[in-house]
Amino acid sequence: MKIPRPAVAAAVIACWLAAAAAGGAAPEAAEAVRLRYAFQAGDVVAAEVAHRALTETTMNGVTEAVETMTDSTKTWRVVAVDEAGVATLEQSVDGVTMTSRSSDRGEVRWASTGDAEPPPGYEAVRASLGVPLVRLQVSPDGRVLERRELRPCPAAASGDLVIVPLPEEPVAVGHVWTVPDEVVVEVPNGPRKVVRTRLRYRLEEVRDGLATIRVDTTVLTPLDDPRLEARLLERIWDGTIRFDIEAGRIVSRRTAIDRRVVGFGGPQSSVRYKASLEERVLDPIRR
Repeated sequence: MKIPRPAVAAAVIACWLAAAAAGGAAPEAAEAVRLRYAFQAGDVVAAEVAHRALTETTMNGVTEAVETMTDSTKTWRVVAVDEAGVATLEQSVDGVTMTSRSSDRGEVRWASTGDAEPPPGYEAVRASLGVPLVRLQVSPDGRVLERRELRPCPAAASGDLVIVPLPEEPVAVGHVWTVPDEVVVEVPNGPRKVVRTRLRYRLEEVRDGLATIRVDTTVLTPLDDPRLEARLLERIWDGTIRFDIEAGRIVSRRTAIDRRVVGFGGPQSSVRYKASLEERVLDPIRR
């Protein structure tokens, strides 16, 4: 039996409209997930860290560049976990390879695994390897309740990989939460200032048990001194974090920055800071 052409056309149009309607239908609301840390006493979390940085400084028309590359292995040991889920963590650096290149002094490289003595400026690095540097007490939602420096060490430019603050309630994709922070910026033999910042987190995606979180930093304190602004460059960051929901821990993070400050050393001066940081947690060792 032949179907009249008008009927065929009508059927085709009807199918097309049905498909279009289905494709344009509003998706179901994303299911909320609860993001919580689940540390256990005796856990050992090791992470590989790769940091790359380029600093270009221009004074009176002359530009000098310094490039640094650091590859290290960090370890977080879970010393204890109380009944409320508050974990006590200790962080150490087990090994490091450091490379520095400058336009006027060439390349300097040192690896802690070798027998060579560290070059000038790196002597303190060897003494700080394999020993606890920082002790934290952290709530299940990532609030740092107490922080104690066990050995002198520079503040992390992008915080501690193993801990970022999490929302208190279950959240769906698209949820945003913010955390205030303060950064102390100091110019050698110059001014010192406490700078207020705001970290903005957004749950971008949940797939295969991993939550992808986007974070960016906003500086809230006005800065009218280019010297302070230049020192602040290393302390602000934007990036992406991946969180294993079932395991209750961060598994990776990538951050990057590329900014320039003009006038830090006079009207003909500028500094550009371009850096990236990649951290990946290795399989945890449970003891």
